[in-house]
Amino acid sequence: MSAFTQLLRTNRNYRFTWTGQVVSEIGDHFNNIAVMSLAMRYPNPGLVVTGVFLARAVPMLAAGPIAGVLLDRLNRKHVMIASDILRALIALAFILCDGRESVWLLYILSALLMFASPFFTSGRSSILPSIATPEELHAANTMTQTTSWASLTIGAFLGAVGSHLGYDVAFTCNALSFVVSALCISQLHKPGGFLPQGSVHARKSGGFQQYREGLRYMRRTPLVSGIAVISIGWASGGGAAQILFSLFGEKVFNAGPLGIGVIWGFAGLGLLLGGTLGYRLGKRLNFDQYKKVIAIAYLLHGGAYVVFSQMPTIAWACVFIALSRASVAVSSVLNFSQLLRHVEDDYRGRVFATLESISWATMMISMMAAGAASTTVNPRTIGLVSGIVSSTTAFAWTWLNWTGRLPEPPLQQVGESGGQDEKPLRS
Repeated sequence: MSAFTQLLRTNRNYRFTWTGQVVSEIGDHFNNIAVMSLAMRYPNPGLVVTGVFLARAVPMLAAGPIAGVLLDRLNRKHVMIASDILRALIALAFILCDGRESVWLLYILSALLMFASPFFTSGRSSILPSIATPEELHAANTMTQTTSWASLTIGAFLGAVGSHLGYDVAFTCNALSFVVSALCISQLHKPGGFLPQGSVHARKSGGFQQYREGLRYMRRTPLVSGIAVISIGWASGGGAAQILFSLFGEKVFNAGPLGIGVIWGFAGLGLLLGGTLGYRLGKRLNFDQYKKVIAIAYLLHGGAYVVFSQMPTIAWACVFIALSRASVAVSSVLNFSQLLRHVEDDYRGRVFATLESISWATMMISMMAAGAASTTVNPRTIGLVSGIVSSTTAFAWTWLNWTGRLPEPPLQQVGESGGQDEKPLRS
């Protein structure tokens, strides 16, 4: 029996968390397909699509600090359920956009839906060490991340099929997916509940002060600040990729929508293969070896992206984009496993929410820059620059390591009881 099958079979809490993740993330892609399809019905659809992307990205920056503070002050389980319920209502409200001339409602609902997301996604990361044993934690982290990558492909396909049934069906399915997720999270139980260890102390200070304390914690914990630095480096090219995949499929290789789908498909395949490799490596590497592998992974990521951008055929381009994404997946699995083991429980919400905000902010800037440049610059040149910029992440990480700025932080206590059926004391 594989570690992942064993985890789902024996860990009740993780089984419910994973089930909610699968349903809600597939529902998210129903929403994505429907919203983008609806955007194409408005005048100047290119501007509308850009507006939707910006409407989604900007609220994430504001939501990150708020979500992080609340997740470190309140019962994380309750915050996640509230996020699901709010997202269900917002997702259902998208039905009002169908047949209306005003595009502003589409922007507002897109912004609200993304604003509510970090309260759940960062909460899921924050509670993972509480519902997995030390032996299960790496497998749980790997499965959570690879599930997200797999649901991207599955959800996009189902969303495309579901779009033929009408926008109302797609938006209703998305809303129901959040309801199912909330029901799954409501089943989580563990002795002591899901209140952070320092929640009582945290509520005695103001929210802004608590957020500043979180930033100070990140600065004085070299591993966390180092991962924040490389998150910026990766996202500097990651945002451009959202634009370039479409440009390469349509304009560079003249393969139309099929070309876009093939490139995204190989990117997804690379993520899944890289996640599997990251899991295997994570079981064997000590902390010093982990740091070296991260440098190699980011160097391969940027280098493969450069080669992808210069390939003469779509077949070879797909090979190298898969290699680039696999390298990203390896680094992501290893980095998150280290964070889950080393970040103090009192700060998990703020750390994960802040890292998510940093990545989104950088990706937004990268996406806007690539979109603006694409009007005058060859996509191959944009891809070349994006790959080189992403490669600098490896050199920054290596310099931090060689100069002794990445010592291993103390290991934190991880849930010992896992998710076996226990009588909850406070959930």
